[in-house]
Amino acid sequence: MREKLRSLPRPLSPPDLTTRLRVIASKIRMESAGGASRWTQWRDRLELSLHHLMRPLALPAVGGLCSAIFLFSTLVPTFKSAFAMGALSGDVPTMLATEPMLKDTAPVAFADNEAVVDLQLDDQGRIINYSIVSAPGQQSETVRHSIENSLLFTEFWPATSFGRPVAGTIRFFFSRNNSRVEVRG
Repeated sequence: MREKLRSLPRPLSPPDLTTRLRVIASKIRMESAGGASRWTQWRDRLELSLHHLMRPLALPAVGGLCSAIFLFSTLVPTFKSAFAMGALSGDVPTMLATEPMLKDTAPVAFADNEAVVDLQLDDQGRIINYSIVSAPGQQSETVRHSIENSLLFTEFWPATSFGRPVAGTIRFFFSRNNSRVEVRG
């Protein structure tokens, strides 16, 4: 008997059966909600429309917003350090590590021929200490006084490491007429 029942062809439902059932369910729902106000009906329709509209857009929108925030937050430190270091001077820093740079020098003439001075700078570009490497009459008080006068109004950009200012050492070359000032980190 089981075999005979299994061998019988399965009855196919009419293709418009689901549509007819949905129409009937909709009519019954409207009859039962007959006492509902227009405001409730409008709110229900709006909620259903927004639910079906937002579902396919939610994941791409949230993913795009999160990736934009992540990329922007990784790029912000590079913008800040480039402008803080004076990148407008024409030197393009690598942002990993930069040497101290001369910002401004004093218009004080140097007394002797030439002098080479090593300067130690703090993380704000201020001179902490100096040592005279070579100068004619290196031990003379006038050479030391002339170097100190020249360094008094000289300003530097500090060295950086990964965009943050750090202390550094710089070699400064003085000449007699101040026409040639070389700075090497």
